[in-house]
Amino acid sequence: MQYRRMGRSGLQLSVVSFGSWVTFHKQINDSIADELMGIAYDNGINFFDNAETYALGESEKMMGRVLKQKNWDRTSYTLSSKAYFGWRGKNNKPNQTGLSRKHLMEACHEALQRLQTDYLDIYFCHRPDTNVPISEVVWTMHNLIQQGKVLYWGTSQWSAAEIMEAHRVADQYNLIAPTVEQPQYNMFERFKMEQDYLPVFKNVGMGTTIWSPLAAGFLTGKYNNGIPEGSRLAIEGFDWLKDRWIQDDKLAKVKKLTNLANELNVTLAALSIAWTIHNPNVTTAILGATKKEQLEQNLKAIDALPVLTTEIIQKIEEILQNKPILDLA
Repeated sequence: MQYRRMGRSGLQLSVVSFGSWVTFHKQINDSIADELMGIAYDNGINFFDNAETYALGESEKMMGRVLKQKNWDRTSYTLSSKAYFGWRGKNNKPNQTGLSRKHLMEACHEALQRLQTDYLDIYFCHRPDTNVPISEVVWTMHNLIQQGKVLYWGTSQWSAAEIMEAHRVADQYNLIAPTVEQPQYNMFERFKMEQDYLPVFKNVGMGTTIWSPLAAGFLTGKYNNGIPEGSRLAIEGFDWLKDRWIQDDKLAKVKKLTNLANELNVTLAALSIAWTIHNPNVTTAILGATKKEQLEQNLKAIDALPVLTTEIIQKIEEILQNKPILDLA
């Protein structure tokens, strides 16, 4: 396993990590979660990602039960949660969502209870909240760190301007600024990581824990001939994912990428994940899996890194035709 420092922080994360979005509670039970987390940990993964809204809190409860049973040395892994959406779904009331001091504090306490841990290594603001002053958000996260409930705080799906504003406020009041962002990043979702965030990486050195490196499984090639039963895009309530990825031009590109992966003697999944961690601004790529074989295949992304020569990267770009054009004016 390779490890990278999370931006300019001292924290080291495995270059691939394990997350629970969609899978925990919705697709897998405790025994499968136990098996998959065990495989991840045994292969050197030291970052496990979660959020209050995943399966309306049940995902964190499941991960908490597994971690309690595993009884791993707490200092050997890092654990995250995120707050914004709440966990009560349609029953959310005012102050049970968003980034107010009240919700962030209460959501943190609830996450600690569900995960059965004393502290979170990383706590993310799951979306920006235009209704809350950024100073309130930064102060709250600073206070949670001062209280020992959180070690590092981050953002998720924030714009570069919003991240830099949080750093400006932190500088102004001598507070702890966010050190990590969790954006979506894959071969078809590139703008933030490759263009919008470049000034952020240069000026404040944020780390990134990227999600959906396989574009909800689209970059495995399993949707090339339709949507298999039991797959992520077949789950009720995830039609937005299906609409986003199952498009003719994208399918045509995936088929070409599949042929390239076959020529390189690697799976498309391993090639796609390796492509994301080839970007030096990626600290870790979060993997999701429902089966042992799936996770073991995805872990081969690290072995696939060496095939990404300049020539192969160029071939991938010729297939994708979507590289963000940098404005150097």
